[in-house]
Amino acid sequence: MFSDRSRWDLAPNRLTRALADHQGSGRPLLDLTLSNPTLSSFQYPQGLLASLSQPAAIEYHPAPRGLRSARKAIVDLYRERDPARPLAIDPDHVCLTASTSEAYSFLFRLLCNSGDEVLAPAPSYPLFQFLADINDVRMVHYPLLYDHGWYIDIHALEQRITTATRAILLVHPNNPTGSYVRREEAATLTRLCSAHNLALIVDEVFLDYNLGPAHPVTFVANHDALTFTLNGLSKLCALPQMKLAWIVASGPAHLTADALARLEVIADTYLSVSTPVQLALPELLQARHHMRTQLMERIFANLQELDRQLAAQTLCSRLQVEGGWYTVLRVPAIRSDEDLAVCLLERGVLVHPGHFYDFDSNGFIVISLILPEPGFAQALGSVLKAVPGLTAFSQLRTAGP
Repeated sequence: MFSDRSRWDLAPNRLTRALADHQGSGRPLLDLTLSNPTLSSFQYPQGLLASLSQPAAIEYHPAPRGLRSARKAIVDLYRERDPARPLAIDPDHVCLTASTSEAYSFLFRLLCNSGDEVLAPAPSYPLFQFLADINDVRMVHYPLLYDHGWYIDIHALEQRITTATRAILLVHPNNPTGSYVRREEAATLTRLCSAHNLALIVDEVFLDYNLGPAHPVTFVANHDALTFTLNGLSKLCALPQMKLAWIVASGPAHLTADALARLEVIADTYLSVSTPVQLALPELLQARHHMRTQLMERIFANLQELDRQLAAQTLCSRLQVEGGWYTVLRVPAIRSDEDLAVCLLERGVLVHPGHFYDFDSNGFIVISLILPEPGFAQALGSVLKAVPGLTAFSQLRTAGP
């Protein structure tokens, strides 16, 4: 009765079952996975919601790519990112969607026939596999390697290109590794796409949360290969509930024009972006300055606390992070990451095991950096205190009597 594309294993995993039991018990929980900014004690600008009550919002003027005023606001956003070298983007190259997830679905439908392939990084966000499944696309992973920083394994990626490959997916910066695509990597991947007639899909939702002095470069001006750059209100303005994202198309003129014409038909089929949020977009985008300041202060404070606590022990360390609001901890690989996460949950702390993000080995957990500082410090302290005991217990069990 149901489609093969929805034939997922829906049985809850051990950690999900343990979390349900913990929540049902009423015991307190320190949640190191919290990534929802609206539940993280940030202060939103007063009057922000008033922008949604404009009189014009009662009228409906369907526009497949989005209202021109909203698309113009996005163009202005990119122009303001670097006033010294403003980016010239055509509003007609912008297509609004209700979320970046919807943007991925639009692009998979645009680029892929059933069974075609998209190359995606690993480690990366687990949602991609579900989006591929429901669009009848095969997701093929290329590895990110770590050596005092994250790098794309270009050789392995190139070996994975087949006649069925239609696009290369980049996450810039990656979630959860927090690594940006390097300029030389971007140039090489652009050449590969041009040579193999592939598109680049670049997810930039965390682009502006850079933790270093360098200003990360956006892909919206990439013209040497057909490129679709994604962003939205969810992370940029800490407004996931507003449900507005966008695609900026760039590349060779003939390919871009054809892509946008087809994308307009796909978008016209759904018309999923609400009129009030489109009309409010110029004001909503202004909230990014206020929200980014708070988020960056929180991220830096929690990173400082993380490094302080890590310096007091020797079993755990963190991997280098360049951007975003997650970080990866390396822990003793005595047991599976899921075993460790379940044991930590029994002690009242929730973390994500590395295999949730397609890490290819044990010894990694992923934590969020946007928790309020006191809770973050307490939760982290609980993790670092628990790991030695859990490690010793595992070693005893392994050694046997």
